[in-house]
Amino acid sequence: MKLSFSAYSNPGNFVRITAKLLPLLWGSTAAAFALGLFGTFDAPPDYQQGETARIMYIHVPAAWTAMLAYTLMVVSALGSLVWRHPLADAAQKAAAPLGAAFTFICLVTGSLWGKPMWGTYWVWDARLTSMLVLLLIYLGLIALWQTIEDPSRAARAVSIMTLVGFIDIPIVKFSVDWWNTLHQPASVFRMEGSAIAGSMLWPLIVMALAYTLLFVTLHVMAVRNEIMRRRARRLAITLAVNGEAAMTRMLSAEIAS
Repeated sequence: MKLSFSAYSNPGNFVRITAKLLPLLWGSTAAAFALGLFGTFDAPPDYQQGETARIMYIHVPAAWTAMLAYTLMVVSALGSLVWRHPLADAAQKAAAPLGAAFTFICLVTGSLWGKPMWGTYWVWDARLTSMLVLLLIYLGLIALWQTIEDPSRAARAVSIMTLVGFIDIPIVKFSVDWWNTLHQPASVFRMEGSAIAGSMLWPLIVMALAYTLLFVTLHVMAVRNEIMRRRARRLAITLAVNGEAAMTRMLSAEIAS
């Protein structure tokens, strides 16, 4: 069945189409995690860090996914402010808690990884600090959305602050290049090629794919839930203002869409 991009912009179409895609997404996510975890335990220990380096297969994909989630929020913010895309606000709101969760995983696993390497769970390193700032940005955006009662005003305020907060993403990425830090420099995406051996690189890439699929799957589910919540809110307001007859008409319109 041929589907245009505009078909996904309609909330009703999005709900129907993604209902068919979710089983495939969950299956792909499970398969990727199974292969990635096999590679994680099958990979040889690092010659310097030993078995501790296996935290990398959880920590690094979490960091990548945290930045991916925020990038999606930026795109959604532009879609909301510039193009008034009907799903942009829902996509942005759904991505924030997921991004915060992946950022938290990154910080916790990074602390556990850093303890045997640096002798402490935390240092005010540029990379660690910028990731902590990213978590605070996520939490601030979530709080802002909850604080402003009017949904349209909340969406606009969050979109503007999301665009402002995007400045932290290049700081996270290039902090190890711009400043003298304890955190190791980039090892995978380098101009001169990856510094990680192939036997350790492929499990890392597969785990990154698994994290990405998990994020996409959970994000689709969260967007669907947000659409349903907004429908329920509109129905409740309609019932309170216009009574049962108006709600019946609106229910018929929702079913038709």
